Amino acid sequence: MITMDWDKLRIFHAVADAGSLTHAGDKLNLSQSAVSRQIRGLEEQLNTNLFHRHARGLILTEQGELLFDATTAMTKRLDTAAARIRDSEEEVFGELRVTTTTGFGTLWLAPRLSKLYEKYPDLKVNLMLEERVLDLPMREADVAIRLKEPSQADLIRKRLMTVRMGLYASPDYLKAEGTPEKIEDISDHRLICQSTESDQVGAGLQLVQKLLTHDVRSTLTVNNYFGVLQAVLHNLGIGVLPDYLIQDFPELVQVLPDVMSAEVPVFLAYPEELRQSKRVAVFRDFVQDEIITYRKQLRAKEAAKG
Repeated sequence: MITMDWDKLRIFHAVADAGSLTHAGDKLNLSQSAVSRQIRGLEEQLNTNLFHRHARGLILTEQGELLFDATTAMTKRLDTAAARIRDSEEEVFGELRVTTTTGFGTLWLAPRLSKLYEKYPDLKVNLMLEERVLDLPMREADVAIRLKEPSQADLIRKRLMTVRMGLYASPDYLKAEGTPEKIEDISDHRLICQSTESDQVGAGLQLVQKLLTHDVRSTLTVNNYFGVLQAVLHNLGIGVLPDYLIQDFPELVQVLPDVMSAEVPVFLAYPEELRQSKRVAVFRDFVQDEIITYRKQLRAKEAAKG
């Protein structure tokens, strides 16, 4: 059985991640020659080449890919262990990696984070916004807020609320172009929405596809709701947007209120192994408190209308 030196594996992982001896050396505070010696030593120990050497950098061989997969898994497990060790019963500090969609993260979550930092100023939130679903069990992130129920069985999940997509426009746009009274009237307006080819919630996609059957004369497609909102606020047309924006952007006018998507559940999820994490717990509680406040404000607004 081959016993591999952890230092050599750590240096190999840094080189594979950076694709360069020089960049890895800078990260590890080692000279290029020292990094090169460690890589050669590991290759001799394993009796295989781990990298193809090119003028533009290093590319992993098939054997190198196998080892990089192993060191990546090891690194993530070590990060998990370190996070759990650092979590204290009295203090909340360190990095918390939170992933959600660009729209929800920029338009709902980020504006509310000041309240979390007021209570826990030493917390370091790494907000990872993308439509791709990151793998929580593989520790690509610590916590996820997803607009669908997570499929992995080894996750702790909490249903937060439901969202529906509807049609919204600015008062200035409607004053200039008129307000549609029935769904067929959408053909006389510019529709701003996510592309049907982009990653998005199924209910939102179905609504967009339905609207596009009405021979819409002009469209503007954006790959996230933040971009759709900016276009709507700048009077470019009628946008397909989630209803959680109503509270923070009261100037928006809902158009054709009967034309909405099906309900979309919003879930908070994190790996079972982080059940005892203080950072995860305070973030979970913060989000749940904000959801309660959000619901109360919506109910108050609806009661005022009635």
